[in-house]
Amino acid sequence: MRALSIALTPFPDQRPGTSGLRKRVTVFRQPGYLEAFVQSIFDALPEAVGESAAGKTLVLGGDGRFFNAEALQIILRMMAGNGVGRVLVGRGGLLSTPAASAVIRKHRAFGGIILSASHNPGGPGGDFGIKYNIANGGPAPERVTAAIFRHSQHVAAYRTIEAPPLPLERIGGTRLGSMIVKVIDPVADYAELMERIFDFDRLRDLFRSGLRLRFDAMHAVTGPYAVEILERRLGAPPGTAVNAEPKPDFGGHHPDPNPTHATELIAALAASDGPDFGAASDGDGDRNMVVGKSVGNGGGVISPSDSLAVLAANARLVPWFKDGLPGVARSMPTSRAVDRVVAALGIDCYETPTGWKYFGSLLDAGHIGLCGEESAGTSSDHIREKDGLWAVLFWLNVLAVRREPAAGIVAEYWRRFGRHFYARHDYEAVPSEDADRLIRRLRDRLPALSGDRFGGYTVCEADDFAYTDPVDGSVTEHQGIRIEFAEGARIVYRLSGTGTEGATLRVYLERFEPDPARHAVACDAALAPLAGAAGALADIEGILGRSRPSVVA
Repeated sequence: MRALSIALTPFPDQRPGTSGLRKRVTVFRQPGYLEAFVQSIFDALPEAVGESAAGKTLVLGGDGRFFNAEALQIILRMMAGNGVGRVLVGRGGLLSTPAASAVIRKHRAFGGIILSASHNPGGPGGDFGIKYNIANGGPAPERVTAAIFRHSQHVAAYRTIEAPPLPLERIGGTRLGSMIVKVIDPVADYAELMERIFDFDRLRDLFRSGLRLRFDAMHAVTGPYAVEILERRLGAPPGTAVNAEPKPDFGGHHPDPNPTHATELIAALAASDGPDFGAASDGDGDRNMVVGKSVGNGGGVISPSDSLAVLAANARLVPWFKDGLPGVARSMPTSRAVDRVVAALGIDCYETPTGWKYFGSLLDAGHIGLCGEESAGTSSDHIREKDGLWAVLFWLNVLAVRREPAAGIVAEYWRRFGRHFYARHDYEAVPSEDADRLIRRLRDRLPALSGDRFGGYTVCEADDFAYTDPVDGSVTEHQGIRIEFAEGARIVYRLSGTGTEGATLRVYLERFEPDPARHAVACDAALAPLAGAAGALADIEGILGRSRPSVVA
């Protein structure tokens, strides 16, 4: 097997976003495009983490979306060409993002390469993504992604070997040049970890008692994990996990578990003969959606922000957290519901920029045990990624101990802490220059906004969120425009780093309601005046030409 150095021309658009590099499949299939980025990872590591990957163990896998199989073979040959000592790859090339983090941590790997565009659409016309995770199992921090981008701007060749594709369907070891390739069961290490975290005996009793669960894997990577854990290990009836076969195009559906794309799950929970609890996960298994039974009311979708708060309030019911939480963190746009729970618990609450990598240093330092983002990501100190199935098991463990329906648990939480009405409005695929102009205009107006009124709301504070990491002192600026109102409401505007076409403006709406008599108001009705104020304040229709959002989540 000959070692090769193949010349290439750098690509100017390889700056990683909040979670790696995401582009259209057609972009990644350009000659040399994937190779340039992967070589830049290897070239950047000595500078960014102090060591090269030569002789080290790496983890490799992906969510099975279109181009996954082809990309795996390219990367395996490049790993061998760059002197990697050993690679652990999921059988069939599959490895959910949380499972990849668990494997990196359990086997003390140097890092890992994960192939996924998370919740973005799949198929030949869809999206593809790649990111590097460091030795703690988490996404590469900014110092690493910045170094990767710098190297991508002058990479002149990539190193690989001449070799046929490796079969990846059977567990076992082989060699690729001088590199050992070990094909592993993608579920085993993760399932073993879940058994250490949750009370599986109680969960088995829960299913034996008749609780009916519907878990929608959305034809994505979590399907095999759900079948193994929920059905085989916990005894849920066969068929509890639906759409459980991973497909390169996610069965033609959008693999994002939110009310816009998970309508079948919501309808099932709203039916009189439907299941007692519903859940879903996304393309790479790191996001979650949980739904309580709510007959005739369109399904009781539990918002990610409320879910994080409820889990924090009930954490001691899970064996992993029997001694309590050291602290909790949320991303800045996530609702402040969990802040009230944390204050009652007497522990610290951290507010970070969007992007899971910002939780990593807090977790490594032991400052927090639980963290979450409004975009359906929740996790803990068991790994360094958000974890969709873990969040579902957490909810099931709470249900098993409390023996109350999910809707009742949420209602009791609102009565105790008040309700934070919350929604995210996404304006997708808007011209980048228009989105940038909208944010610049808002930023320029910040000093003069205090006291202004919009739709019955009075601005009391406005800023451009900046974050100083309490562990390493690093500063991250321009993370979102925050508008606080005297009436207990808030609007946040930020541009997303996970899209692949144009820009995505995200507008976050939040209003606190302490009166239990008003907690049952429909969320869209409760937030309608605030949504109007958000549009007027930023002149969304005038600048973007959009009268309504693409997605409401």
